[in-house]
Parts: sequence; C-alpha cells; structure tokens
Amino acid sequence: MLDAGVWGVVATPFTGSTLELDEPSLARLVEHYAGLGVAGLTVLGVFGEAARLASAERRAVLETVLDSAELPLVVGATGLATAPVIDEVESALELAGSRLAGAMVQVNSADPRVLSRHLAAVHEATGAGLVVQDYPLVSGVHIGPAELATALSSTPGVVAVKAEAPPTTTAIAGLTGALDVPVFGGLGGVGLLDELAAGSAGAMTGFSFPEGLLACVAAWRAQGYAAAREAFLPYLPLVNFEQQANVALAIRKECLRRRGFIMDSGVRPPAASLPGTLREQLNRHVTAVTTMMEVD
Repeated sequence: MLDAGVWGVVATPFTGSTLELDEPSLARLVEHYAGLGVAGLTVLGVFGEAARLASAERRAVLETVLDSAELPLVVGATGLATAPVIDEVESALELAGSRLAGAMVQVNSADPRVLSRHLAAVHEATGAGLVVQDYPLVSGVHIGPAELATALSSTPGVVAVKAEAPPTTTAIAGLTGALDVPVFGGLGGVGLLDELAAGSAGAMTGFSFPEGLLACVAAWRAQGYAAAREAFLPYLPLVNFEQQANVALAIRKECLRRRGFIMDSGVRPPAASLPGTLREQLNRHVTAVTTMMEVD
C-alpha cells in the first residue's frame, strides 16, 4: 500500500515557442518537492500532460525524475484499454524498478466486472501495484462509489485509490469504509479538508504551493480539523483560483514559473493557455501566499 500523506503531482515543463521538454526545470521542481518532505511523487499524470508526450519524452521525464530525487514514484498510464496500459506500465517498471510504488491506471468501465478484469490483467502481466484513478472528467467513465468498491475489493494488486469524481467527500467516505487500501483526494486540493474528515489518506494533486497541502495534512494528524482548517485557510483562495475549468493547468504552471521552479509556463494544445485577463488577479493570489510564507 502507498504511504499516507501528500504525494506531489509533477508538472512537465516545456520551453520556447516549440514547447520542447525542459529537463533542467523538471529537475528543479522535483528537488523542491523532495526538500519539502512529500511521501512520494506522481509523474506522467494529467497534470504532467502525459497524453501529449511522445514515448521518448515520457521516458526522458521519468529518467529525469529518477535522477533528481530518491523518492517512491507513482507513474501514470494514459491508456484505457488493457494492452496499451500494460505496455506503459512495463516501460515504467523497466526504468523505475523498485522505485515504482504504483502504476496509476484510470477507471475504464462503469461495469465492475469489466473494470476488475482490466485491472487484474494489468497486475498479472506486470506485477506492479495499481493506483486506481477515478477521474471521469478525463476518462469519460462514470462509476458510482459502491460499484467501484465492488470492483476493487475483488481485484489483486490495488495499492491505493485516487478519488476525483465529485462529490469526492461522499466517494471517499464510501471507499474507505469498504476497502483496506488508502484513498487519496486530488482536484487541486479544493476538497482537502472535507476529504480528510471523510477518511482520506491525504492528497495526491498538483497544487502549485504543496507547502499548503503538507501543512494541512500535518495539522490534521496532530490536532484535528480546527488546526487543519487554520493551516489551510491562507492557501484556499489560490486553491480555488487554480481549479478553474479549462485553464487550471495553465494557471498552475504560471505559478510554478513565478516561483522560479520552471522557466516557461507553456502548455501543449489542446490545453488552453493562460488568459491575459487572469494575470493581475493571479499576481494578487501569488503575492498574498508568498508574503504569508515569508512572514511565517
């Protein structure tokens, strides 16, 4: 099973007008996560724009991450069909070896029997532990928490669930009550407080200030809800701002650029670029958070 806590979800930086892979920026970003003390890293996921990378680029991303920090990794698979997912997981295993804490596999069917067969086939073929991501906005697959729990309870190799089907609090409460594996929240951390109250093991998401996620989870563990709320409040306006539909990825990458971790904030089409009308307000949010962190 995956360790509870905060798993940093790593963006894939690009550079220049041609949006080439920027490995030095990626290394800086990974080193920052490692310095914060995250439980591990998630790479080649939705935030990492894995579906827009060539196979050689995906390999280069994973190699850079492995070279930049000694952390356990969850590596995403972009496919929904069994054979392509097996290929992707085998490629991740080839590079990561024992550092692969889990392969993140999307829910690919609303039918628990079909989903269970798919996951079992991937695990049997690769031996990898599976982090099952329920993210209908990306996969297009909608499955209820009860049906998902039915599928996973009879499937070998599942080491965690990433619950990103709203309402996440309801889903997490149902899944943690039915399964013996950790369930993590995502969606930029927008529901983190409520997800922790519902039994979440922590966060696995790409918020541009992971310090806020770590502070919230640590406070929850030490002192409970009131302390976690107090720790997370200064970050919540930016959490909400980043989670805007269609431009969330562009906002987060611009925040990372402003923090000095990546050189450029470009996103690959069909992802939308950051609208100019949002830049002034983004500056207000980032300034507020960085000022607060400097005072603390």
